[in-house]
Amino acid sequence: MPVTYAPAGCLIRALLRKVHRDLQALPALCTLLLLCNPFTDASAGPAKWVGTWSTAPQLVEPNNNPPSPGLSHNTLRQIVRVSLGGDTLRMRFSNEFSTSPVTLNEVHLALSLGQGAIEAATDRVLLFNGKTTVTMEPGAAAISDPLPFSLQPRTDVAITIHFAATSADVTGHPGSRTTSYLLAGDQTSRADFSGAVRTDHWYVIHTIDVKAPDSSAAIVLLGDSITDGRGSGTNQQNRWPDELARRLQENPLTQQVAVLNQGIGGNCVLGSCLGPSALNRFERDVLAQSSVRWLIILHGINDSGGAQGTGVGSKLIGAYTSMIHSAHAHGILVYGATLLPMGGSSYDTPAHEAERQIVNQWIRRSGLFDAVIDLDRALRSPADTLRLRPEADTGDHLHPNETGHRLMAEAVDLQ
Repeated sequence: MPVTYAPAGCLIRALLRKVHRDLQALPALCTLLLLCNPFTDASAGPAKWVGTWSTAPQLVEPNNNPPSPGLSHNTLRQIVRVSLGGDTLRMRFSNEFSTSPVTLNEVHLALSLGQGAIEAATDRVLLFNGKTTVTMEPGAAAISDPLPFSLQPRTDVAITIHFAATSADVTGHPGSRTTSYLLAGDQTSRADFSGAVRTDHWYVIHTIDVKAPDSSAAIVLLGDSITDGRGSGTNQQNRWPDELARRLQENPLTQQVAVLNQGIGGNCVLGSCLGPSALNRFERDVLAQSSVRWLIILHGINDSGGAQGTGVGSKLIGAYTSMIHSAHAHGILVYGATLLPMGGSSYDTPAHEAERQIVNQWIRRSGLFDAVIDLDRALRSPADTLRLRPEADTGDHLHPNETGHRLMAEAVDLQ
């Protein structure tokens, strides 16, 4: 059974908080009122941009940089699975953390057939202000023109980029759990990438939005390596956000809900571990995403597990409070997910466990979250509640395996 707890009258309290903060917040008030019956007729109302896929960019560590022959003047094919379908899309590319310009000579989109091959009849070229080429300056991004493209929910899309000059330091997402394919020269016209160099990382791709009915909206999942998919299967697309997207599509009442995975492996809430902290990237990875209506926060195990001394639990509570208020100000409901058990892991000390318990008890009892998803209870072993269920454990006693990712998604009440 799902173990999601919704405090009584949470939506009413959210409305009252909005009115109290700003008597002129009528548009946001109306948005929150719609949440009482969010799954209206998908054909009703005008279309809008909704995020259907996203990944959180970071500075790629040297050992995760593109393999030889590198990106410059070569062609990279990357595969992503979207959550929501549509007939028009746009893409965003990022050079946020690079110190030199990156030029995309040409970008193609097509349906993926697996193993680097595409369905050639679906191949389309992205344009940027009417041109096939775009240069991203250091710290900048590029957004494509809208592209007519028939996209079914949970489709695998191949993004094929022929690069010109690129930066020695690369913006990307190392934890793709998905294979990318690299060939020398301009190979954008090739349907089959046999013989390509393979690497399980993404580079420069950031978001895909689709035009969807006005009743559609997105959930952002903000987290660390667990949300990023550590323990899931490479090319299986079975991270817990993927499993949640599958469940949403299988339920007729939630088929207009997209899922955006904003997990970064090794990431922290409070400080810069791997990638920018959750607090620093909150604007980019949550508020700036298209048509976000819900946020699930499962984040903080690296902070509590790596803490020196005491007090990190209180600091995490302060960070959660700040994120909740910021999201509520943008009409976004926030669900708190309790931190998973870590007994037997490299993080397991009495002091670290005490901080985790402080955080989890606050998530359950504070009443600030619009609902609580108790993943701790869903995945803890009945024989030892400080440890993961054996069937859900990768063996490091910290990260769930493929069964664990499925159980996490099943613990979310789709209502």
